[in-house]
Amino acid sequence: MTLDPKNWTDFRQVAHAMLDSSLDKMENSKQGRVWTPVPKNLKANLKIDAPNEGATPQQIKQELDQILEYGPGNTHPRFFGWVNGAGSPSNILAEIAAASMNVNSGGRNHIAPIIEQQIIKWSAGIMGMPDSTTGLITSGTSMATIIALKVARDKALELHDTSTLVGYTSAQTHNCIAKAFDLLGIPVTALRKIPCDNNFEIDIKKLEETIEKDISRNLHPFTLVGNAGTVNTGSIDNLDKLADIANNNDMWYHIDGAFGSAAILSKTVHHRLKGLNRADSIAFDFHKWWQVNYEAGCVLIKDHVSHKKSFANRPEYLKYYEGGLAGGDFWAMDYGPELSRSFRALKVWVHLKSHGIDQIADVVEKNINQAQYLKNRIESEGALELLAPVPLNICCFRYKFQSDIDMNNSLLVLKIQESGIAVPSTTVIDGNTAIRVNITNHRTKVSDIDLLINSVLEIGESLI
Repeated sequence: MTLDPKNWTDFRQVAHAMLDSSLDKMENSKQGRVWTPVPKNLKANLKIDAPNEGATPQQIKQELDQILEYGPGNTHPRFFGWVNGAGSPSNILAEIAAASMNVNSGGRNHIAPIIEQQIIKWSAGIMGMPDSTTGLITSGTSMATIIALKVARDKALELHDTSTLVGYTSAQTHNCIAKAFDLLGIPVTALRKIPCDNNFEIDIKKLEETIEKDISRNLHPFTLVGNAGTVNTGSIDNLDKLADIANNNDMWYHIDGAFGSAAILSKTVHHRLKGLNRADSIAFDFHKWWQVNYEAGCVLIKDHVSHKKSFANRPEYLKYYEGGLAGGDFWAMDYGPELSRSFRALKVWVHLKSHGIDQIADVVEKNINQAQYLKNRIESEGALELLAPVPLNICCFRYKFQSDIDMNNSLLVLKIQESGIAVPSTTVIDGNTAIRVNITNHRTKVSDIDLLINSVLEIGESLI
């Protein structure tokens, strides 16, 4: 008994047809609705018992064709909600190759570790970190953050007890930092969330005052987290100044660059990321502004000795040998918590080889310019109000309803999403519900932004 197809010729024909359906889906991603709710009948059809007998490839393709239209819609140029990349067709080629190889990239001597290390070398060079930098391709910035802060914690525990460790970040920081503290056995209350200034950047004076107060209480500052693009507004902390503070207080300096670190490629904004190269660790996502298909995050760690020390713990069945399949000079399991890992690095490698850094930089620059266009449109409309600065690719605003302004802005966003015209999201800025528009899509055009604003104005008027 084998799980291979009974008829490879038939399977090959279905596979080719499925590839065509997938390519059609991506080729036509600019058309139709952005988001379509899953129909009730399809939900009902999916709620069945686990099958005892298998289906034919043709039947499987029919079912896959049914679900292609019911994703979140982030391949569409008017998907503006949250921070999701749009992906690219080149990634489909990589995913096909990776599926056929069925690689476990956690270790051993084969092609996956070589390609992954090449991506880390390229990434370190782009971010301005040294050649000795180590890192991993992860599921996303959340896992990358856990890896980085574990190394930071382990270094701190050489001198201090867990109960005395404290860390610092801004009130605008993504909650993956607090989750990392919790998972690493550090109380979430030990993470000091420092207030921000009017630009939603960390308040340097309040940060320094908080550190001084903690030291006076015999607590031990062990990490400082800076933001290269906050999730709410895209604000960038003074990364260079934070590096000074971390250095003066012997703290591990980590930068959350989930999407904003890609702005290092921008000709107009890259100066705002001065100090990025001074980080002890950086976490970012290839699947956001770099446009690699999900999932593909990355962690870079400057201290390669401490990095390996935090994770390398080989059992006897994974003993290293100089030669053979158990050899190889890099095992990912020595630098992170996972032994079983997919070949994520392949699609990053194919993506960068297919498009080149310059083309990806052009996308970043285009989206930044489009965000400024959106800002100008908002400021030119009397019914709309900007709620935060627009330093990168995120714009937060609201419709100026005369009553129930928060509830009505939330309802406005819901109606736009359900209309299929566009997908913005909501957030809260200074206690106010905001319509949040993130532009992280290589397919977005200025006409898409105009359509969004025109729809906001139309639906807002109808709600009045």
